[in-house]
Amino acid sequence: MSADPHSRSVAPAWLERPAHANRLAPAVWPERATRDDDGVLELGGIPATALRERFGTPLYVLDEDEVRATARRTLEAFRAAAARHGVQARVYYAGKAFLSTEMVRWVTEEGLAVDVCTGGELAVALAAGADPSRLGFHGNNKSSAELERAVEVGIGSIVIDSLIEIERLAAIVERRGATQPVLLRVNSGVHAETHEFLATAHEDQKFGFTLADAPAAVARIRELPGLEFVGLHCHIGSQIFGTAGFEESAARIVELHAELLQGGELPVLNLGGGFGIAYTSVDDPTPIETLAAGIADAVARQCEVRGIPMPHLAFEPGRAIVGRAGVTLYEVGTTKPVALDGGHSRLYVSVDGGMSDNPRPALYGAQFSARIASRTSDAEPALARVVGKHCESGDVVVDAEYLPGDIAPGDLLAVPATGAYCFSLSSNYNYVPRPPVVALRGGRARVIVRGETVEDLLARDVGVPASARPLDAASTEGTDQ
Repeated sequence: MSADPHSRSVAPAWLERPAHANRLAPAVWPERATRDDDGVLELGGIPATALRERFGTPLYVLDEDEVRATARRTLEAFRAAAARHGVQARVYYAGKAFLSTEMVRWVTEEGLAVDVCTGGELAVALAAGADPSRLGFHGNNKSSAELERAVEVGIGSIVIDSLIEIERLAAIVERRGATQPVLLRVNSGVHAETHEFLATAHEDQKFGFTLADAPAAVARIRELPGLEFVGLHCHIGSQIFGTAGFEESAARIVELHAELLQGGELPVLNLGGGFGIAYTSVDDPTPIETLAAGIADAVARQCEVRGIPMPHLAFEPGRAIVGRAGVTLYEVGTTKPVALDGGHSRLYVSVDGGMSDNPRPALYGAQFSARIASRTSDAEPALARVVGKHCESGDVVVDAEYLPGDIAPGDLLAVPATGAYCFSLSSNYNYVPRPPVVALRGGRARVIVRGETVEDLLARDVGVPASARPLDAASTEGTDQ
């Protein structure tokens, strides 16, 4: 198929039409992503076609070497930035971005702590052998059972999110005779330049306390002997470029920090995460060293103005650690040129996955990129929309991208920057099994999360006749689960 000369006018303004649609934008793809002499995409030194042959598609691919290198670089950046001001920095990996026992081992071996926000995430971290004292526990509605488990294992810190949670946790630690370090989540009122659902520091939302309400909450925490108040926590949003929002938020939080110092020590200030990555060729994420220095300097300035000592700092990057290291592989099933008003057209490229393995475009209007992974092509670029196999018109994987006009069924398609929030948000919509996760390291590939099968899904349905169920499911019939 040749490119539609009118397609340019229906493409989004930011999307540039390339001379050819084979190039891999350096900031978007894993650092070691390249093409071999036959034009096949290589990830971690392994041809994408070999990965398809061995593991099938759809397939989540994670470059373990890149995750580890990024974790080290991030930790070094924040430690160096804090050290310039005579304080320390702790970096928590935000497990919600992507979590498995292997991921926990990678980041903890590289020196990071881990942030969890449910009992399930806590269980994964513990199953991986993480030191409980290096775990932080978030969440706006932690159950009594979740808090009980956290205190039982000796979790390093719990981020308090409501007045009810203060009393709930206080009762648990009193009964256990324990002491639990806690932080208080505060909304600074700074609005991150991101999607409304990703901006988490404005007042009208479910997380944390307003600046005005925080002092009373802290006073109550300090009244309770089993709770050790160690500092404030603030998270202004996700997928943020630049330091301006963090600097403004720091000014407001340090003002509150200074006020609370009158009632006792606050050794820690946790400024969250939300550092953005590149999803398209026009995205320009801020280098982590620049972010770390800018945020630490901003806190230092605010403390100096108020004549107070600078607290130790903590941060919680997730997407920035794992996002770029991930690529999802799909196989093209059908292509369909669609005529639009004004003589324009768009090429719809349907793949064997979709919103069940990457719901972010449907949820947030997130933009992604794509390239043919099994070959290169000299065909004219065509404006394409990559869509999934689900029974939804909003089942879009890549809203707008230029792909070779001869893309055809059987081609292998790769979507980069899928390491964060794709597996984590995946579902079984339309009874589609979730794909496996494969890790690459040292030129070798291994499964770290097994993919599901239709049989796995049927095994949970108690209405399926025993004779039609997998043996392990049929054998448990009539027993308590």
